[in-house]
Amino acid sequence: MKNRKKRGGGDVVVPWRRFFRFVSLFVSSFVVFSALFIFLGKFRPVVRPSIKAVLGGFVPAVKVAPVHEAVKFPDQTLIFIKYQSSSRLLTKDDLFCVFSDANNSSKVYKELPLAVEINDSGRQIVRCSAVPPHHTVSLAVTKRTVFNRLLVGPTYQWDRLVYDAVIDHDNTTVAFVKGLNLRPGKIADVSRYECVYGWDLANPKQLLRSQVISAAQEIVRCKTPLTVLKGPRKAQSPPVKVSVKIRGSGMLPSVAHPINRPVQVKDLTYGERKQFETCVCTMTRNAANVLREWVMYHAGIGVTRWFIYDNNSDDDIVSKIKNLKNSGYNISRHFWPWIKTQEAGFANCAIRAKRDCDWVAFIDVDEFFYIQSGQNLTEVIKNYTTPSSSSSKIGEIRTSCHSFGPSGLKDPPRRGVMASYTCRMSQPERHKSIIRPETLNTTLINVVHHFQLKEGFTFVDVEKDKMIINHYKNQVWDIFKEKFKRRVATYVADWQDKENVGSKDRTPGLGTRPVEPSDWAERFCEVRDNGLKDWVLENFMDRKMQRLVWEGEEYSRR
Repeated sequence: MKNRKKRGGGDVVVPWRRFFRFVSLFVSSFVVFSALFIFLGKFRPVVRPSIKAVLGGFVPAVKVAPVHEAVKFPDQTLIFIKYQSSSRLLTKDDLFCVFSDANNSSKVYKELPLAVEINDSGRQIVRCSAVPPHHTVSLAVTKRTVFNRLLVGPTYQWDRLVYDAVIDHDNTTVAFVKGLNLRPGKIADVSRYECVYGWDLANPKQLLRSQVISAAQEIVRCKTPLTVLKGPRKAQSPPVKVSVKIRGSGMLPSVAHPINRPVQVKDLTYGERKQFETCVCTMTRNAANVLREWVMYHAGIGVTRWFIYDNNSDDDIVSKIKNLKNSGYNISRHFWPWIKTQEAGFANCAIRAKRDCDWVAFIDVDEFFYIQSGQNLTEVIKNYTTPSSSSSKIGEIRTSCHSFGPSGLKDPPRRGVMASYTCRMSQPERHKSIIRPETLNTTLINVVHHFQLKEGFTFVDVEKDKMIINHYKNQVWDIFKEKFKRRVATYVADWQDKENVGSKDRTPGLGTRPVEPSDWAERFCEVRDNGLKDWVLENFMDRKMQRLVWEGEEYSRR
């Protein structure tokens, strides 16, 4: 039989046999090339299974790349990697976190990182989920990555580790250490410790040892060897590490590379003015929704520089900080993943700010200075520190805090905290400090709310009718429970843990149950206080748009 088809007025005859041959060849070619495409790895679907799903079934093995070194936390794992300066930075799309069963190498699963960060020493840090029991962690590198091999390294525990270090203006090294178990606020016997430097801490023949000058809390100050101050002889040499050796216990693991921040400041209280008169330092987690209000308000009362220590945020705080910076605010973000280290983080920030800031305030993102007279913050500081017989040795200004409650609200306010929460406790709770960095004691001992000062310097308390801090501590339940889910404070890591239940870091009456009390909206309300609300509505209102200057996308989504 023949198939006839008219074309241009004539008949074209196509045999059925030739037609079937053509179709068969086409189908066969498609199958062969599809198989090659799949089995040669051209098609690699991204799979992000949950831990339960993976451990309960089989997941195809993936190509695993070794890691430089890692630190295990209860809720995440940090993987430190090095990249070539000539290469682009890695992103989440370049990597997979890979978890392998230590007892069965065929059981492997992968997932995307939580984030990829970069620290001050130029190393990138990959944040992976917590490692399940009896598993190891590594990285799989995608084909788009600029390099395909990472150095092998050990894995450390977060609570026994030298985790950060910086070279101070006097050329001493300040190391931040977990595992010393020192008494809070007390200076330790330095003869028990020794600082150890090396480009390879595992090689005892190449270690440099130095004297410990002071040790307190999680802060050890060491005399820096001249070789370390001069830096490596070759540009391609690895950066030096610092660790602490405990007499009778050996040397602590370390991921700390001392960062040299040369600074020249006079040891006198009143010397040459620096770039910024008034700065603010904070440590926070998931504060993207309130950061704009906090920064813009304090800019309006005289703050000109912000240091944000980010304690493992998983919201969009990075983009919020970038937007503020693009709008002209001098703000910087510093990744600080270490838990239960708010005091150490503040000490680190005091060193960082010393070069550029006359005064540094240490407050949280839910705390706002309220100056009843309408002066700016710099003017208030000058009122208490202008050189005189009584104020020439002031190194710290302390301001009392009023704690506000939900004020009857049940939903997150759109206008921000200052214009919404208006009911507080009657008596002030604690205080926060504004410090002059070069007057701090060399131990850098602090209890979050204030620092120890050098001998000869003192502090001054601001009268409550001159300036107060409004602390919007107990907000509507949805915000409050997220805030206390994983605190950055020193003594309570998770408010649901039955640990230090009597600590003032906990909220009275809440206990450890994550259940909203029926009267939550009415709690912590003894005094109606509209002072800061009225001042904000008068001075920060956009009359044309009829909204506060920081209102917008951040609050419209609430």
